[in-house]
Amino acid sequence: MTQNMQAVASTPNQWSLGRKVALVAAGTVLIALAAQVSIPFFPVPLTLQGLAILTIGLTLGARLGAITVLAYLAEGAMGLPVFANGGAGLAYLAGPTGGFLLGFVAMAYIAGLAAGRGLVVMIGASLLAAAAIYLPGVAWPYAVASAAGIEAGWASTSAAALWSGWVAPFLLGDAVKAVLAALIVTGGRRALAARRDA
Repeated sequence: MTQNMQAVASTPNQWSLGRKVALVAAGTVLIALAAQVSIPFFPVPLTLQGLAILTIGLTLGARLGAITVLAYLAEGAMGLPVFANGGAGLAYLAGPTGGFLLGFVAMAYIAGLAAGRGLVVMIGASLLAAAAIYLPGVAWPYAVASAAGIEAGWASTSAAALWSGWVAPFLLGDAVKAVLAALIVTGGRRALAARRDA
């Protein structure tokens, strides 16, 4: 990153409290809007929620990125229709995708560790962050199936069922989103630097 780009992309520690609050609020709106968007992709439709979260992490840094996702989850828990398809409430958080929703906090944090570190590092961190959500995402249906003693619907203790239902269909899309997020943030920083130099 050039000296000019570093000047444009000041670190979150240098931002005022008001700016941080505004960025967190804007981030929650971005995630909520992205959660409603689904585009055709193979093998399953691609939602933009993960892309928004990775972009926020890479832009705001680990701590502020994670705080933004926590604020988003709090909004949904309080009943605001911010989750996919306008979902809201504690019941939604306890549903099939509850583990992935909690995993989004780790996703933003891990991606945020690479904020401002260059395209290759950001792509690597984004891929790692996208992969990290599978741990809580798969653990949740496994835990529900184990606790309730059921093997039906979305809850399962079968490794094959968890892999085919909760991991394999999403890997390609998550990889694409990880690369796109890094490209978006890098391109945005370069555009800001060029505008400042003009």
